[in-house]
Amino acid sequence: MVAPRAAGDRGIDIDATSAIIDCMASITIRDLDDGTKEGLRVRAAHHKRSMEEEARSILRAALAEDSGPMVDLADAIRRRFRPLGGVELDIPKRESMRDPPAHRR
Repeated sequence: MVAPRAAGDRGIDIDATSAIIDCMASITIRDLDDGTKEGLRVRAAHHKRSMEEEARSILRAALAEDSGPMVDLADAIRRRFRPLGGVELDIPKRESMRDPPAHRR
């Protein structure tokens, strides 16, 4: 909320609702084993950047990879098992629904 200006004040209003605030996300990676941390440190040193920048670079590259088109799970299962042949099942005829139990008082 912007405070009202004093009489004769010709300063600039800063309206918090229209101000642009650039927020960057941050994450914490817990339980990172020592070997992975050391590998990241060495890789960062080879690229002459910080471990944090190296981690950002790795994440960007991983997300930029084309993972290919989405596959329908049912179609993938059918393709996987089609060479094995199908199974014919005898499906029993449905019986009529039984009457619900009587309610006793």
